[in-house]
Amino acid sequence: MLDIAVIIASTREDGLGATVGRWFLEQTARRADLTVDVIALGRTALPPLQPARSGDTGDEARELAARIGAADGFVVITPEYNHAYPAALKLAIDAVRHEWAAKPVGFVSYGGRSGGLRAVEQLRLVFAELHVVSLRDTVSFHQADGHFDAAGRPVEPDGVNGAAKVMLDQLTWWATTLREGRTARPYVR
Repeated sequence: MLDIAVIIASTREDGLGATVGRWFLEQTARRADLTVDVIALGRTALPPLQPARSGDTGDEARELAARIGAADGFVVITPEYNHAYPAALKLAIDAVRHEWAAKPVGFVSYGGRSGGLRAVEQLRLVFAELHVVSLRDTVSFHQADGHFDAAGRPVEPDGVNGAAKVMLDQLTWWATTLREGRTARPYVR
C-alpha cells in the first residue's frame, strides 16, 4: 500500500474545488494499492505568514510536515487564479521543507481556457526546487464549470476518468520506486 496525500488547494468550501476533489477521491477509492490523506487547505491550520520569532515554525507547520512526511507521494488539486495557483497552497508548500524530497507529485487542475495548466507549470518549478518528481501527465478541466452536472459528476466521464487512471498509474510507479530508493539509500539534498 502507498500513502498518498491529496492536497485540495482551494479554500472555498462550496466551490468547484470541492466538486473536483470529490470526483478525484472517487477515482482513488477504486484502487486497492492506495490509502489517501486528504489535506483540504480550507480546513487545515496553516502557519502564520510571519512566525513569532525567527526559526519558529509553529505547531501548524509541524503537523503539516508530519502529514507530508508520512506520504509516499502527492496529488495537488488546484484552481488557477490570475494565471497562478492559490496563495494558501504556496504557504503550505513553503511551510514544509525536507519532507517533500524524493517523492512524486501529480496534478489535477481546473480553470478557464487554460484549465489551470499555467498554475501547474509554476508548481512544477516550485516542486523541482524541493526535489520532488513531477509527473508529466495531468488531469485538467478547461472551462471547468461545464464539465460537471448538478450532482457533481463529470458530464463526459470516460476521458477524465481515463486521464486520472493514467496519472495514478504513473504516481504509483514513481511512489513505489522512490520509496524503495529512499529505503535502500536515504536521499541527501
